[in-house]
Amino acid sequence: MEFSLHVSKFEFDGGSATVAGELARIAAAAEASGAAWLSLQDHYFQVPITGLPPESPMLEGYTTLGYLAAHTSTIPLGMLVSGVTYRHPGLLAKIVSTLDVLSGGRAVLGLGAAWFEREHRGLGVPFPSTAERFERLEEALRICAQMWDPKDNGPFDGKHYQLAETLCSPQPIQRPRVLVAGDGERRTLRLVARYADACNLLATSPEVVAHKLDVLRRHCDAVGRDYAEIRTTIAPMLQPTPDTRDEFVRAMADYAELGIHETVLIIPRVGSPAAWVEDMTPTARRLAELG
Repeated sequence: MEFSLHVSKFEFDGGSATVAGELARIAAAAEASGAAWLSLQDHYFQVPITGLPPESPMLEGYTTLGYLAAHTSTIPLGMLVSGVTYRHPGLLAKIVSTLDVLSGGRAVLGLGAAWFEREHRGLGVPFPSTAERFERLEEALRICAQMWDPKDNGPFDGKHYQLAETLCSPQPIQRPRVLVAGDGERRTLRLVARYADACNLLATSPEVVAHKLDVLRRHCDAVGRDYAEIRTTIAPMLQPTPDTRDEFVRAMADYAELGIHETVLIIPRVGSPAAWVEDMTPTARRLAELG
């Protein structure tokens, strides 16, 4: 099992003046750790799940990824995940293409239906119904695929998006891996089967994840997709601490037995996140022994 690292908190010791330097150190530590990729969360207000207030520092994601690309050379970079409502899909495809070109082919596109209504309302971003957001998510996945097809610069005529041209030059150095996050059985996992290279499931228990994987297999069968092509990743409810490292590795073994390829380690709010990454690297590398 591989591991990735995720940055969701930007409240560092010393305030705003220290953010850039600490992020550069986190990126260097993540690259040295052997992480499968480094991700950020795509929000403008801090989200409740972090335990921090909305006013807590939050950076715009793609600007930050560009900065991290300049401070790394090998680790893939992306969002976990881009909210489909925040950027027109044609512009999102161009943004991710730019990140890929400037990073030397390291961009990952994580994409989801978006959910945080408060920041939408707060910033004046339309927040459609759940059904419409999923319709937009499917069209966005189709638009990105077309934008990254150098043989197809033609129009896209969808229910929610109409593009007269899907011209994208320069093309990505390599087509960015597409990850669809979420484990909704009727819509999200169907989109994974049809359009994505990877999924990210909430790991509440091995039993729940095993069921979600079975649902994904059925969706793959329905569309003629080889389930083995999809990289399966999880966001565990349990995260490692200095006191629970062994417990964490034992818990991940149950998911490895299900065939999960990767687990996401969320960097906590600590004085030096880069030091935390360095300290956790030996534990994270033990995951590789799980197969």
